[in-house]
Amino acid sequence: MKRISTQVVIIGGGATGAGIMRDCALRGIDCILLERDDIASGTTGRNHGLLHSGARYAVTDQESARECIQENRILKRIASHCVEDTGGLFLTLPEDDLGFQKTFMEACTRAGIETRQLDPREALQLEPNANPALIGAVHVPDGTVDPFRLTAANVLDAKEHGARIFTHSKVLGLLRNQDRVYGVKVANTRTGEQFEIESVEVINAAGIWGQQICEYADLSIRMFPAKGSLLIMDYRINQLVLNRARKPADADILVPGDTIALIGTTSSKVDYHTIDKLQVTPDEVEVLLREGTKLAPIMARTRLLRAYAGVRPLVSVDGDESGRNISRGIVLLDHNERDGLKGFNTITGGKLMTYRLMAEWATDLVAKKLGNTTPCRTAELPLPGSRDPEKVSAPGLSAPAEGSAQYRHGERVIAFFRDNPRSNALICECEMVTAGEIEYALRELDVDNLIDLRRRTRVGMGPCQGELCAYRAAGLMHEYGKATGPQACGMLRQFIEERFKGTRPVLWGDALREAEFTYWIYEGLFGLGQWTADEPETQGARHEI
Repeated sequence: MKRISTQVVIIGGGATGAGIMRDCALRGIDCILLERDDIASGTTGRNHGLLHSGARYAVTDQESARECIQENRILKRIASHCVEDTGGLFLTLPEDDLGFQKTFMEACTRAGIETRQLDPREALQLEPNANPALIGAVHVPDGTVDPFRLTAANVLDAKEHGARIFTHSKVLGLLRNQDRVYGVKVANTRTGEQFEIESVEVINAAGIWGQQICEYADLSIRMFPAKGSLLIMDYRINQLVLNRARKPADADILVPGDTIALIGTTSSKVDYHTIDKLQVTPDEVEVLLREGTKLAPIMARTRLLRAYAGVRPLVSVDGDESGRNISRGIVLLDHNERDGLKGFNTITGGKLMTYRLMAEWATDLVAKKLGNTTPCRTAELPLPGSRDPEKVSAPGLSAPAEGSAQYRHGERVIAFFRDNPRSNALICECEMVTAGEIEYALRELDVDNLIDLRRRTRVGMGPCQGELCAYRAAGLMHEYGKATGPQACGMLRQFIEERFKGTRPVLWGDALREAEFTYWIYEGLFGLGQWTADEPETQGARHEI
């Protein structure tokens, strides 16, 4: 069996794992990141992409609010190509208590969050699609963040500083000698090949799936999954983030994201054994629609693109099986101190907004054990794509396509901007993705299939949901040597079926008509079903944004 050696193994390729990978690499710690699917394919890729100001938590959780505003300011500096500084409004509707505004603004001030009270006219000037019946509003420094782009940028920076990553690689067990963990046993989920990685420290950053990793070491870490469902509209109906000015509840955030808008989330506890089989229910869709139209009535006349669900870990660390004593914040466990098991650590809880802080805490812990005294610099050093304010132009590329590429990749567009009609050809019109950008993603961004490609470039994430671009992208996978013809057809079918999973909960009206048109193209015109009927079924993709 093949063996690889490193100092630190990181399990989990979400934002936290990628952040730890980058932090370790910047401190000169040799590390390997393992992810059973693709980066940002779990909880990181299944949220609303809100760049929290912390205002949402100010009244109920001051510690989380302070963490959020701190990280909000850091991300706006170091990850500008992943972030849009939209600003946000907390709306008071006729059914809400206007007096809550005073409590809310005072709590924000205590947490260090800037607020500005607006009358209804001022609020509607800033956001014309907000509910015209609103009776008050408060402006806060909310924004949006692309979780896929953020995770990929962390991984790219880490790789450029010597770190390694193995995607589609599942941890089968821990290598252990009495009271010490000294590595992991891994299987490539594509080829079935098994191998071992020996290390000094292992960091479990697998989120809700971290309970399974802890079970390999016979440790009692109980996770209580909290499911949240969201809906995506087919265009950007609001320009500012819209929140309800009340304590957090279901479906009270409407977020503009790139070319679309998202409403979420619901919140419900689910059985741990269902976390890989989440489904959005009709009741959840109804709640999201009903409450979302209160924030922006135009939503009632907007085509729904898809629904998706994510799951957040609530952690019990004291052996409580009831779920009453659980943490909703960041949980960092040194299993040597807690359980007498050396070489094994867990970081979980928290939220996307605090990924960098979580990574700093976890890396501080293992750096101390390794005798590494290099300080953390992730709050200061910009990520790839956010380093050079000078814009690079692309001769022959349309202004919208050039702007979209700059927005997604920042100064890294220099790697694929060419005065070449073939490279500048549009593959995805909805998101303005060119053949050159796809070639760059295949070459530099650890893309293994069309679903991975979607996360790196937004191919298929716009209003057509891959209907008019997926087959072009599949052709490029074949052309650039990433897949044989039959493999490309199999990837195409998997991609279209994965998109349909998200469409199914909202399959009525315009969404149903669009789905029928997609079926007519791929089955009626291309005969994709018969071409891929004998293809082995690839690993099921968990639907997300």
